Amino acid sequence: QVQLVESGGGLVQAGDSLRLSCAASGRTFSMYAMGWFRQAPGKEREFVAAISGSGGRIYYADSVKGRFTISRDNAKNTVYLHMNSLKPEDTAVYYCAADKNSPAASASAIRYDYWGQGTQVTVSS
Repeated sequence: QVQLVESGGGLVQAGDSLRLSCAASGRTFSMYAMGWFRQAPGKEREFVAAISGSGGRIYYADSVKGRFTISRDNAKNTVYLHMNSLKPEDTAVYYCAADKNSPAASASAIRYDYWGQGTQVTVSS
């Protein structure tokens, strides 16, 4: 069982930055691919970014490429999402997810076995 706890969300203005953190339980964190997804009101959950267990392979959604950066610190069992140049359309609940079966990063939500409770990000115009 892997427990994921997100933090760092909040209310910001357009153009501001935020850093989300996701702390994971377990001793084999470096073996898990990690992903960030988001869900806006009335919309389906969508992929944001993913990182392989070693951190060597990273994927981004086109909508965040160049503005968001995913990273991980395996010594701290934590994955981060640095969000710059935030836009109102980035407003959503952000979830981190873990794929305990593979260290290979994936943009597919069905690959992920464990999910955090989510953290709200609201960007005002």
